[in-house]
Amino acid sequence: MSGGLKVVVTYAQRLVRRGHVVCVVSPPAAVPSIPRKLNSWLSGNGWPSTAAAASHLDGSGIDHRVLDRQRPVTNEDVPDADIVIATWWETAEWVHELDSSKGAKVYFIQHHEIFPFVSRERSQRTYRLPLKKIVISSWLKQLMSTEYDDHSAVLIPNSVDSGQFFAPARGKQALPTVGFLYSTVSFKSLHVSLTALNIVKDRLGEVRGVAFGSEHVSAEMPLPSWIEFHHLPPQDRIRLLYGRCDVWLCGSSSEGFHLPPLEAMACRCPVVSTRVGGPMDIIKNDWNGFLVEVGDSDALADRVMHILQLDQSAWRRMSDAALMTASGYTWDDATELLEAALQEFVREVAVEASLGTTFTNS
Repeated sequence: MSGGLKVVVTYAQRLVRRGHVVCVVSPPAAVPSIPRKLNSWLSGNGWPSTAAAASHLDGSGIDHRVLDRQRPVTNEDVPDADIVIATWWETAEWVHELDSSKGAKVYFIQHHEIFPFVSRERSQRTYRLPLKKIVISSWLKQLMSTEYDDHSAVLIPNSVDSGQFFAPARGKQALPTVGFLYSTVSFKSLHVSLTALNIVKDRLGEVRGVAFGSEHVSAEMPLPSWIEFHHLPPQDRIRLLYGRCDVWLCGSSSEGFHLPPLEAMACRCPVVSTRVGGPMDIIKNDWNGFLVEVGDSDALADRVMHILQLDQSAWRRMSDAALMTASGYTWDDATELLEAALQEFVREVAVEASLGTTFTNS
């Protein structure tokens, strides 16, 4: 249920509706190892389930082909095509090795995937591969240019489905309410958000927290009783959670884009976030929310309290600005840009092939 997979599914469905043939190829879900199961049980998180996890691919109607086991994708797994797209650093390695019959090779970059749990050197090498690149936020485009000397990456920002995320005009909640995403993924920096929320609670007293996430609350990162948690809420109910919040909080240390802030804005909720990914592109200080430095729980708490203490008219102005911002990001526009970029990549590769040249990062 990751945001990255949601974006892939959204684009696949929309390209199919535009008359294109789309096939998604993936390894099967990883089965937790015995040591991982024991560690989960010993840490108080229970014995991991072996049942298939919920996925945005479920019921998507997409042609989804699952490999027989965890292994690299090969030529035999992928139909001949005009375009083949990698969506994660490992898959960029695989796509690079595919035959030219699989199409123009594209790297859809949704994050700078330099994480503690992956090989830094291998991941960095993928950004230097001779693949056409699409990025989802301004900081990723700048990073490809400054760190990897690729000045040709195409920027196509993520968007929001206004048919799924919306809310009627409203005022502040009777009980000041702050929402956030619950995730123990390291770069989400949940501890930073929780520290900020505890500061807000200590200073304002009556405050409610609302959180949702795709994982159960961890024993290592519990929630206080005044924060209500919703595990895997139905997709058509998430807007109601956003709509109950006076401010949405993001304390991440790194994000490729991060969809919840934009979704919250579509539901008329101002956002306070660290300077990461999408929030840097969509938030204008003191208009639709606030940006603070990464890791600064005190600043997050200060800006959250500022919004919670606005009078009704000032809060409504910020709420209206949040909605106006979200209205400028539509999946129709994004798909139009994606389709145009893919068609241009096909033309470029055809020209390169006719000239006997190879694409380079320049």
